[in-house]
Amino acid sequence: MNTVAVQRSDRGFWAFNAALSAAALAFLAYILLVRRGSGSSVDLSFMPAVNASFNALSTVLLASGWIAIRNEAKTAHKYLMVSAFASSSLFLVGYLVYHWVHGDTKFGGHGAIKALYLLVLASHVLLSMAVVPMCLGSFYMALRGNFGTHRKIGRVLLPIWLYVSVTGVVIFFLLRAYS
Repeated sequence: MNTVAVQRSDRGFWAFNAALSAAALAFLAYILLVRRGSGSSVDLSFMPAVNASFNALSTVLLASGWIAIRNEAKTAHKYLMVSAFASSSLFLVGYLVYHWVHGDTKFGGHGAIKALYLLVLASHVLLSMAVVPMCLGSFYMALRGNFGTHRKIGRVLLPIWLYVSVTGVVIFFLLRAYS
């Protein structure tokens, strides 16, 4: 199959990926900025710790997947990266459910710690917006056997995804300490 035919056949995927990613971001913005919790009596106060655990697990799986591919353990890499995606997806579902019920969590710190928190939070949020579409693109390219493009996406995606996973845990601990 020639390159032009492959690129044309990928257009549907990229359009789907863009639409899905935009819908996910719009839904998240609605939950955090418009809805602001349901006022439900359901207590999901345990969920932030569960979500931080999923982020921590994603970090370990991502680092392990990177080590596996560096050692040319392709099957291990594949399973580790799919597991990292599953862990991050479980985090996202837990995050959405928690914020659907409880709304946004306010940071109680002041001064330098608040500035640090806001810096970490802003970078975390901005970079997290790229993770879903890049993950989907990376997986799609691997499934298509286009490992050159998969590798190019992965080189950009891995540090972003690791940063988002690690800072998710940092944000959890900062909120716990100052809320």
